[in-house]
Formats: sequence, C-alpha cells, structure tokens
Amino acid sequence: MLKYIGLRVFQAVLGLWFIATLVFVLSRSVGDPAEVFTAQFATVEARGLMEQRLGLDKPLYYQYGLFMGQLLQGDLGTSVRSSIPVTQTLAERMPATFTLALVAMTFALVFSIPLGGLSAVYRDTPIDWIAKVIAFVGQSMPPFWLGIMLIILFSVVLGLLPPVGRGGLNSYILPGFTLGWAVMAGMVRLVRSSMLDVLDSDYVTMARAKGLAEVVVVSKHALRNALIPVITYSSLVFGAFMNGSIVVE
Repeated sequence: MLKYIGLRVFQAVLGLWFIATLVFVLSRSVGDPAEVFTAQFATVEARGLMEQRLGLDKPLYYQYGLFMGQLLQGDLGTSVRSSIPVTQTLAERMPATFTLALVAMTFALVFSIPLGGLSAVYRDTPIDWIAKVIAFVGQSMPPFWLGIMLIILFSVVLGLLPPVGRGGLNSYILPGFTLGWAVMAGMVRLVRSSMLDVLDSDYVTMARAKGLAEVVVVSKHALRNALIPVITYSSLVFGAFMNGSIVVE
C-alpha cells in the first residue's frame, strides 16, 4: 500500500514538474517576455531594465532555476494585465469559483443519482426513456448557449433571477444549473450503466434469493457499489470545474 501511494505521489510530482517546465519553455518560445511587460513603443533601455528586473539577462539555466525556485515558494509572479501578484488574484477570485463549482456538483449529484438508479431499475420503461432523453439533451447543449437562453428566460423575460453578479443564493442558481447540467446528463448514463452491472452481479442475486425487499437490495447492496465509479468521476469533474468554468462565470 505504501509503495502504491509513493508511486502515485511520484507520478503527481513528475507531472507537475513537466507542466511547469512546459510553461517555462512556451513562455520564452513565443517571444521576449520583457516586451510583454513594457510599453509598445518603449526604448531599448527600458526593455533592458525590464530584462534585468525579470532576470532575463541571465543564462537560460539560471532563469529556469529561478523560475522553479519561485514556484516552489508559491510565488507565481505578477499579472501582466493587473500588475498585482497572481497569488493575490487567485485568493480574491477562487472563493467564487469554488462556490460555483460546489453548487454545480451538488445539483449534478442530487439529480443524476436518483434518475440514473431509477433508469437502471426500471429499464426499458418510460422512466428509462425519460432518463435517456435527458442525458442526450443535456450533453447536446453547450454551456455557453444554455447560459444565454436561461438569462433571457429567467432574467430578461420573467425577471426572477439576477443575470450577473455574486450575491445571495439566487445568484448561483443560473450559473450552477448551467455548469452542472451537462455533467448531470453524463452522470445519469454513468449511474445507469454502473447500476445495470451491479444488478446483474451474483451477490445481488443472492440478496434477492434470501428474500430481502427490493428496496433494500437496490439501496443497500446495489447502489453503494454502483456509486464507486461515480465518486471517482465526480472528483475529476470538480477539478475541471475549478479550472474550466470561466465561460459560465
């Protein structure tokens, strides 16, 4: 077990090192970073001073060591647009993104688990067909289009929810629904397929042979084991929410 954990930690560290190295290489392959931090018509002396300030006048290996050292200390540099530290910007903006991701994930789990479970239990019935239609429609609508349509309907036409801004709980309804809708649709299919595999397993057949009620068999024996891949998928999706919810925001 310790060997497995150590291997996974090593793989994670190796992946982070590769990403950081790739960022360093790409930032210097597209041009001179000093030109980005100076005015468009700045003099050669001004760019030289900026190079000294950023350490760009040093050898490339020295720049790489400085970059990795600052990264290990949590120093992500200064934003080109706002001229404030990146860590400060993340500290100011991250709570809003985290809250939105949490609302979207809660919405996806609350609706996908019951709907996917019922779709598997009542396969080839109207409930199953409704779940399939919801999954198909949900994965067919891009979030940016769905968000615009919801703003037009609930904010412009009906005037029930705010179209922009971060305030009370009602300000998270539209973006949370928009962000979680496609994920909810995918989770319905995942829960359904996982439940179908579990319901056909031997231990579920044995539980039914013992005379247990169908509710107990489904909720206690089938659903618990069917949620294992759902939990794994949810953790990956939550990380993607933290990184890729900029369009909805």
